[in-house]
Amino acid sequence: MGKFTYDINRYDPRHMVALPLALFIVSVIFLGFNTVTTGLPVEAGIDFSGGIAVTVFTDDSAADLEQYFKDYPLKSVGESINNGYYLVFDNIPDENRFQEMTKHVYAKYPDAGIDLIGETFGKTLQTQAFWAVLMAFILMAVVVFVAFRNFIASLTIVAAGVFDISITATIMDVIGFTLSLGTTAALLMLIGYSVDSNILLTTRLFKRQGKIDEKFANAFHTGFIMTTTTLVAVAVMFVVTFVGQIVIIRDISAVLLIGLVIDLMTTWMFNAGILKMYFAKKENPRQGGKQGGKNGRR
Repeated sequence: MGKFTYDINRYDPRHMVALPLALFIVSVIFLGFNTVTTGLPVEAGIDFSGGIAVTVFTDDSAADLEQYFKDYPLKSVGESINNGYYLVFDNIPDENRFQEMTKHVYAKYPDAGIDLIGETFGKTLQTQAFWAVLMAFILMAVVVFVAFRNFIASLTIVAAGVFDISITATIMDVIGFTLSLGTTAALLMLIGYSVDSNILLTTRLFKRQGKIDEKFANAFHTGFIMTTTTLVAVAVMFVVTFVGQIVIIRDISAVLLIGLVIDLMTTWMFNAGILKMYFAKKENPRQGGKQGGKNGRR
């Protein structure tokens, strides 16, 4: 049985581009609406919004904890390792009220850990994370443009990275993951994964000899193995987090799983579709954008 092949001529390149483009437009609208209404494209976690984190080790259930802290602004109860729980509270501006809550915690859970993240510090981290993502994109774009010196090749790589981050961030927010240091790190990693697979495709097409369809197929074979290997490794990491209940690793692995699946779509549908139209237009300027189907026709 032969290897799974990628036949670019089976599909109209405009149809290949349509789905990623539509998802990107929806994600931009969604993230834009969030930004206008809340000030951030994705709901901020405690790292960026500030708050109180309490770690307790107990045989009590999550429901018991919610009942015990019902008089305080408890936002979430997450499980940790060794019968531990990670409780997140909104900030309590009143110092006396905060001290009262501290006593309430230690009265029943003397070994508890309490971490206070001030709103100002959270805003500072938020700003630093924003600049980290922005600088990553800018530097990535500069390197890509210098390496290829071709506007279309460089644009598709950068656009695919933007698509990956935007669509992943939207899905992340919809399913309830907040923007934290862990998820921000995962989004930065996705920029690298996106550039990696898209540079592979673009390099094969622009800098290797041979028929264009064969170069597409060879690039897909290598790129698909690369991405699926990473997907399997990240999936194992995600499963392991349910055993150890390590929240930050769970968040990173979950965002990477989403992003890598999106990257397969943006690379082999959007980027490949744009480049197919580009090369088809070079070979036949009159019909370049209309090629599709096995015989090059719709």
